Amino acid sequence: MTDILIRPERADDYQAIHDVTARAFAPKPYADGDEQLLIGRLRDAGALALSLVADQAGRVVGQVTLTPAFAADGSAGWYALGPIAVEPAWQGVGIGGELIGAGIGWMRSKHAAGCALVGNPAYYGRFGFRPFPALAPAGQPAAFYQILPLGIPEPGVVVAFHPLFGGHAA
Repeated sequence: MTDILIRPERADDYQAIHDVTARAFAPKPYADGDEQLLIGRLRDAGALALSLVADQAGRVVGQVTLTPAFAADGSAGWYALGPIAVEPAWQGVGIGGELIGAGIGWMRSKHAAGCALVGNPAYYGRFGFRPFPALAPAGQPAAFYQILPLGIPEPGVVVAFHPLFGGHAA
């Protein structure tokens, strides 16, 4: 990677985040087509725990979203990862991994219980996420539901995403 700075989003990044996310998800068959709008809705609802951008010489080339997640037993410290987007021309060079790693580091600093997402197990497994199909919330594809245990040894509870997610995946 060349001179990529991972940093928290700023207000002047909002349009770039929207545009990068739209371009990143446009060709994806699994995309709902409104992932870029979801980030804005989460931001407007005060539901962004963390939004990091990948900045290359002042240009946003990637973004990852972390939101609070909700354990069925009421336990605290849960997060959801996604959407995550990287400018198509910059995909495959490690920017997504850097964003995810920075998000995981932030959650560890908060002593999080864990993080849930819906995504490709082959990709997210490299970060420690593991499939937990039996714990998938209603409406989520069980085969792609994954958890990264952080402050717990093994998850044993359904962890749901913010209601604004609907059927969105990471």
